[in-house]
Order: sequence, then structure tokens, then C-alpha cells
Amino acid sequence: MRVLSGIQPSGILHLGNYFGMMRPSLELAAKNDAYYFIANYHALTSQPEAADLKGFTFEVALDFLACGLDPAKTVLFRQSDVPEHVELSWLLSQVTPMGLLERCHSYKDKTARGVAANHGLFAYPVLMAADILIYQAEAVPVGKDQKQHLEVTRDIAIKFNEKYGETFHIPDPIIQEEVAVIPGLDGQKMSKSYHNTIPIFGEEKDIRKRVMAIVTDSLRPEDPKDPDQSTIFQLYQLIANPSDTEQFAARFRQGGMGYGDAKKEFFARIWEYFAPARARREELLKNKDHIEHVLREGAQKARAIAEKTLKSARERVGIE
Repeated sequence: MRVLSGIQPSGILHLGNYFGMMRPSLELAAKNDAYYFIANYHALTSQPEAADLKGFTFEVALDFLACGLDPAKTVLFRQSDVPEHVELSWLLSQVTPMGLLERCHSYKDKTARGVAANHGLFAYPVLMAADILIYQAEAVPVGKDQKQHLEVTRDIAIKFNEKYGETFHIPDPIIQEEVAVIPGLDGQKMSKSYHNTIPIFGEEKDIRKRVMAIVTDSLRPEDPKDPDQSTIFQLYQLIANPSDTEQFAARFRQGGMGYGDAKKEFFARIWEYFAPARARREELLKNKDHIEHVLREGAQKARAIAEKTLKSARERVGIE
């Protein structure tokens, strides 16, 4: 089965990125024909500085490889290295109703938070549809909060197929139920936009400081606590095995463990969990040319498929 997913290079990758997208994607890649791209065109909607965008794009590739992506089995590439994405998005725009885009909650949410309204932000779902359809992807892993965008992709593909003939495979979602929302330091969804993240990689002192800043209630150490209401526990259970998770929960319920001690245990867990990846990352940084080679080779493989799909779409609409 061909699966496809993308990740925006909009900042330093954090636990929400890892457990919400990266780890599930790596697990899918082990059993499927996987195409993963760094969505630097999409990242432009947040209007980053050019140097930051370039740097974060490199960091995403580096971190994916450090976390275990095998470029011999999985295609990893930059979105901008496959120009067919953008041309297909224009063709798809011709069958995309304005009302469909106006109903997209992502545009509404971002403009409500003060993000400048522009065509790129508004038409984001059309480019996302092109990202998926250009590879005839059969399945796309998404969180619950992203499901609407895949539904838009399906609607656009159906409209194109109805107007011009069968051209695109209609993709199905793979809903990541168990990791739908990763809480941040303040209990909201972990997001760079909310400045509440815990990086995957970084200085030990900084990561420890962030963990110790996780917001808690005012219960005393001796008070029993509900683990299901604790951000510390919600994050801890992502990393620990079931037995250790249950013991951690039991200590919450019986009382006697303060939040400070719980945070220290959680920090020790994540520092240990990512130790192998940190070691691989240090080795990869010794040969940055290798990372560039992986991205360019991935783009060549991706374009081999994208070119065929775009040619078919161009023929359908009458410009080939």
C-alpha cells in the first residue's frame, strides 16, 4: 500500500511532532511503500525568514534520519524539489468550489489567531490535495484535527474525476487515534504556535528546564492525584512500557509523589528514550552532504511518479 505524509519545517521538532507524526510514519514505512515530504511550500504560509526556512528544512531531514528513517526503503524529499505539486494544485483549483475552502477550520482558526489572511493560507487545502493525489496515494495518516483536509482532498479528486474522467485514486485516512493530541507544557496541544513544546533534541539543561515548567494543579505531594488529568502522566505514558506506566499511575493515585519528582522521572525517561537517536544525529552531522544526497535522491524517485500523474491530468484537461 502506498502511504504519503508531510511535515512542515516551521521550527525545531518536538515531542508532539514525534509521537503525532514521526513515529507512526516510521511504523507505517516498515510495512508499506512510503513517501514522506518536507512541506516547505506549506511552511511559507507562516511567512518565515528565508534563512530559518532553509535551516528548519535541513533539521527535519536530519531528525527524521536520526529517528530511524531508512532512505533505502522510504522516499524522503523536499516538496519544493518536485514542482509537479504546484502545477497540479492549479489544475485542481479549477474544480474546487470556494464554499469547500471557506468551510475549512484551519483557515478560520489561524486567521482568528491573527495570522494574515492571504491566498496561500486560504488555498492551502488545494496544495495539500495535490501533494497526495500526485502520488496516487492509497492512504494518508492523519490526526483527528487533520481529518477535514483529507476529506477536502477526496472531494476535489472526486470532482476532477467526474469532470475529466478517472484520473486520481481516492485516498483513505489512517486515523492515529491513540496519539491524536499530544499535550504541551500548558496542557493545550503541543505546538510551536503556542510556545509550549519539548524538543526531541537539544541541550540537556534546556529540555530539563522545559519539563520542570509543565503546568500542574495545587495538590500537595501527599494528596492522591488523577493521572488522567495530569499532563506529566499523559506524556510519560507515550514513552514508558505498560508496566511502568501502570506503576506511575498507581503512585499518582495513592499520593506521596509530588509533581516535582514526577517531572524528574519523566525527564529521565525522555532523555534515555532518545539517547540512540541523539547518537545517530551526531554522526549524521559529520556528513551534511549525505543528508542533501538523501533528499535529492528522494526527489528523483518522487518525480518519477509525479511526472506520470501530472501528464495524465494535463491530457485530461486538454493542455498536453
